[in-house]
Amino acid sequence: MNLRFQALEQTLQRDSVKVQTPSGKISEYFGVNVFGTETMRDTLSADTFKEVMKTIEKGEKMEPHVADAVASAMKSWAISKGATHYTHWFQPLTGATAEKHDAFFEPSPDGRSLEKFKGSALVQQEPDASSFPNGGIRNTFEARGYTAWDPSSPAFVIDNGGGKTLCIPTVFVSYTGEALDYKAPLLKALAFVDRAATAICQDYFDKNVTRVHASLGIEQEYFLIDRALWRARPDLILAGRTVYGHAPAKGQQLEDHYFGSIPSRVHAFMVDFESEAHKLGIPLRTRHNEVAPRQFECAPQFEEANLAIDHNQLLMDLMDRVSERHNLKVLLHEKPFKGVNGSGKHNNWSLITNTGKNLLAPTSKAKENLQFLIFFVSTIKAVHEYNGLLRASIASASNDHRLGANEAPPAIMSVFVGTELSKVLDELEENSNIEIDKGDNMYIKLGINKIPQILRDNTDRNRTSPFAFTGNKFELRAVGSSANSASANIVLNTIVANQLVKFKAEVDALIEKGDKKELAILDVLRRYIKESKAIRFEGNGYSDEWKEEAARRGLSNITNTPEALDEYLSEKGMKVFTENGIFNEVELHARQEIQLEAYVRKVQIESRIMGDLAQNHIIPAALRYQGELIDGLNGMKNIGLDVEDTVGYETVKEITRHLKEVKTNVTAMIDARKKANKLEDNREMAVAYKDIKDTYFDKIRYHVDKLEFLVDDSYWPLAKYRELLF
Repeated sequence: MNLRFQALEQTLQRDSVKVQTPSGKISEYFGVNVFGTETMRDTLSADTFKEVMKTIEKGEKMEPHVADAVASAMKSWAISKGATHYTHWFQPLTGATAEKHDAFFEPSPDGRSLEKFKGSALVQQEPDASSFPNGGIRNTFEARGYTAWDPSSPAFVIDNGGGKTLCIPTVFVSYTGEALDYKAPLLKALAFVDRAATAICQDYFDKNVTRVHASLGIEQEYFLIDRALWRARPDLILAGRTVYGHAPAKGQQLEDHYFGSIPSRVHAFMVDFESEAHKLGIPLRTRHNEVAPRQFECAPQFEEANLAIDHNQLLMDLMDRVSERHNLKVLLHEKPFKGVNGSGKHNNWSLITNTGKNLLAPTSKAKENLQFLIFFVSTIKAVHEYNGLLRASIASASNDHRLGANEAPPAIMSVFVGTELSKVLDELEENSNIEIDKGDNMYIKLGINKIPQILRDNTDRNRTSPFAFTGNKFELRAVGSSANSASANIVLNTIVANQLVKFKAEVDALIEKGDKKELAILDVLRRYIKESKAIRFEGNGYSDEWKEEAARRGLSNITNTPEALDEYLSEKGMKVFTENGIFNEVELHARQEIQLEAYVRKVQIESRIMGDLAQNHIIPAALRYQGELIDGLNGMKNIGLDVEDTVGYETVKEITRHLKEVKTNVTAMIDARKKANKLEDNREMAVAYKDIKDTYFDKIRYHVDKLEFLVDDSYWPLAKYRELLF
């Protein structure tokens, strides 16, 4: 029995795993494994707690004696939870998280042992950085790198296979100070948008606003299949997606999976991983079936952006580990199955003041709506100005398979704001010559007092828009399901903050000339609306007409990662990052190199697995079945029958044709790969691998999938789509 049939037999014998949650009420165990604010309040002295909160809320430096006190309390708390080790938990540029565990245990001179954890170990460690991506920042033999504690993201205890570890979120930097992770530049971008937004709020609207934080809610889509079937697909194991697979008779065309009854095994898994997530303070609230068969989604409550991204990275790891207990496998690749919807990670972003005001929420008050328009229009202007950079931030080899398909946003960056707000912007743009005697009269004449408070969306959603306004937030829909959301949020917060700084400078200049504040604000907003009108689009982003229209508007349609990544090193891209202290030039060059290398390696792996499966699995299986047919035809000949008009004869000819095409194209693909591997420039190599993908992948797949349809089911070695999805 081949591996496929063994996997099917195991799958048919599976039952749901019984799951017992810690309590009937989530509130009773939510965050029990998190060293959060309340735990610190309970375990630290009042003075120490006050100093720690200054570091968390204001970014003030933490004194060594405070760090020692926190480390002592954190150690005692973690040990009480059963932890024996601690680790600095960081996010290198591999896309995954990383950790090196050290024991609290430390031998004493008298032969006994003590449980130790000092403030110095809490604040900084020195993991080996030699094997993490660095893009040429350091030589291979230079191994030193530093992790440094991020107090704004709470430490947590995680249980992995029975052993418990205290995890401390950190940044990761090189010996020379350059960032080697996602978190360090993210924190800089979030601090930048805080400064820029707070300045506008304080000077124009509310002196009580002392801080503005980016709020983020990340919807996570994923596929879930039986683990035995996953093991029967080498391409899923090595590449994360199926490189071959004939479309099943039923896919998603009946639309009967979306929001349907959750299968029992899947429901048990969801309850299990949600319970574990809640213990870790991840505020998951939503779960449901997605559009494609075996596709699902979970979504949390909105959180401060840095914490939301940490929680999403932790969630992806948690889902994978919990799925093992249920003999399931989570697939986070953006397009694991051809012909059905892929998976994204919708990033719902807004700006919240320390007074609790959502700056992207229209209200019933005219003055507050003027403030809303500043942040609303400035965000649109920023996306228009830096749409190429936003496109680069979501670029990857795996997301290239998804973007532009009928379930994902197109590669063209555009903004959807809805009918009502489009009218408001159009009216504001047109009303340029109104003479205003009173402030109140201004709001009435311009219609600012008429912007409705959007308690629920008053316009239809546009699933084809990569960046859509959805009532009181913008939804960046183009982020891939396997991505670290920090990449997109570094760009988004940087470009919006940059635009807010420019906006305030322009308004202040008009005020200094004698213009009334409200008129100065409106004059700048009116110009921004005109200048950014090209990025606004309300129609079908999938249509060919939009591609043509977008080109006329001057919007780019970059469909591949190597070209998209060029934006990081464009004059405009480098300027916005370097002048605002988010990245230096060395870091930008390094990140492009790292992402180009990752693209090459992922496409290379897919190419190699395609060749391996074709040569060692598909062709032998097809030849065995073809041999059986030929034996049958020879038997017919031996008794004097004419075989040339038989189905068997035609099938043998079809199999021969497809086998020849598979063999020819696989050989050509391997030759092209050898040539590409000799290129020394990463950009040239990435383009060469893009060409390999574009030239050979679909062509080889077409003929393999035809063979799957022709070859007897009992001979086919790979688990089929109908088995994986149903």
